[in-house]
Amino acid sequence: MNNYQIAALIGVLIFVTFLILKNKKSAQKEINNLNEMEYLSSSNMKFEDVAGNYEAKESLKEIVDFIKFPDKYSNFNARMPKGILLYGSPGTGKTLMAKALAGEAGVPFYAVSGSDFVQVYAGLGAGRIRNLFKKARKSGKSVIFIDEIDAIGKKRMNGNMRGSDEGDRTLNALLTEMSGFGEAAGIVVVAATNRIDTLDSALLRPGRFDRQIEIMLPDKNARKDIIELYLSKKKASEDIKLDEIADLTVYFSGAMIENLINEAALLAIRENSEMICNNHIQRAYLAILAGSEKKNAEENKKQKLTTSYHEAGHAFVSKYLMPENKVIRVSVIPTSKGAGGYTLSTPNNTDVVTKRVLRSHLSVLMAGRIAEEVFFGKENVTVGAQNDIEKATTLAVDYISSYGMDDNSGFINFSVLSQKLNIPLASVEKSVKELTREIYEETITIVRENMDKVSSIAKKLMEKEVINEEELIELMN
Repeated sequence: MNNYQIAALIGVLIFVTFLILKNKKSAQKEINNLNEMEYLSSSNMKFEDVAGNYEAKESLKEIVDFIKFPDKYSNFNARMPKGILLYGSPGTGKTLMAKALAGEAGVPFYAVSGSDFVQVYAGLGAGRIRNLFKKARKSGKSVIFIDEIDAIGKKRMNGNMRGSDEGDRTLNALLTEMSGFGEAAGIVVVAATNRIDTLDSALLRPGRFDRQIEIMLPDKNARKDIIELYLSKKKASEDIKLDEIADLTVYFSGAMIENLINEAALLAIRENSEMICNNHIQRAYLAILAGSEKKNAEENKKQKLTTSYHEAGHAFVSKYLMPENKVIRVSVIPTSKGAGGYTLSTPNNTDVVTKRVLRSHLSVLMAGRIAEEVFFGKENVTVGAQNDIEKATTLAVDYISSYGMDDNSGFINFSVLSQKLNIPLASVEKSVKELTREIYEETITIVRENMDKVSSIAKKLMEKEVINEEELIELMN
């Protein structure tokens, strides 16, 4: 090797070393920047700004008192919860409740998401946890809010859940920090999750998230308050029927109700209306659940005929088996969500969900396909029941495996059985098939014995395209 080649090799080595050192410094600088995230914010929200969840508010008011006057509790040697876990369905207002807690207490609000601590760099998640608590301690009294805590708090490997070393390090850092600050500091950690069943048991023990508050779907009175709250922030007519809308929105979360009122406002703007009227809310409700109706859709008489009998089957069996439920609207107008027609009904939410109710729901789901079979023959049924089949299968599996309603299966939760014994659940498949076959035969009998009534409903749908509950009851009688 001559001198020229040696010099060239040395030059290449120096250049490569320079690149490595430069990249290392850039990576370290990036890690430092990632670790120094700014979490501090403020909240002006009060409990009066959050409608519904009355029981949760009462529980959190005690925490506000503790943050403001910690000495009052230390004089009694009473330990307040270090962590508050808010859990419940998506959109029920968990984040709003945490903001209201900080706003009522008038303290700094550190809001983070569990995903902020899930990183590709080893140790970064744990570093961020320590940095967050360090900043909160410097602020004194404060609220730390960790949204979607299941992103870092899932059960670890020994809990039969998938985990990772990095995830375990982040979770361990959180557990350590929560154990580290004293009761008199006035710092409260609030977390939110939709899946409390996936959280590690170490998070739920006393001394960590030892107070767990369920943020539930609103009942009728709460829905009425939520509707009134959101309408008060918009230009709304005084003739809006709050009780009627509260009845319609059974199983709606607070977020869904907010979206409903917003869609109604958009409809009012589109029509150059001066304010939101009851009609706007009704139409927004139908658009959210079923999709916007295609008024100018090209008419297919054969499809309309089949759809009319399909929806007539749903509507008749629904009212026949569950007369307490209100059938809001039966339509054979195609919608923007791809449905050829739909039957909307609201359950009586004061009723207890019994075995009879579950079987009736299965019958209603099957009734559309069954009406097609009874009136047009087994070989002429359509694919229109695809969504019904999916829902019926899910309900039938829950009926057998979770609710323990099957006489032959016994008082067993099959999911737990499979997990504990590590065995396949072939018996559940067999039971589900037997159940659906039995309900199908029962529903066929109902439709065949009432063919004249189902047919009269279908003919009215062919004529008018839409019928309401009063018309349905008249046709059935």
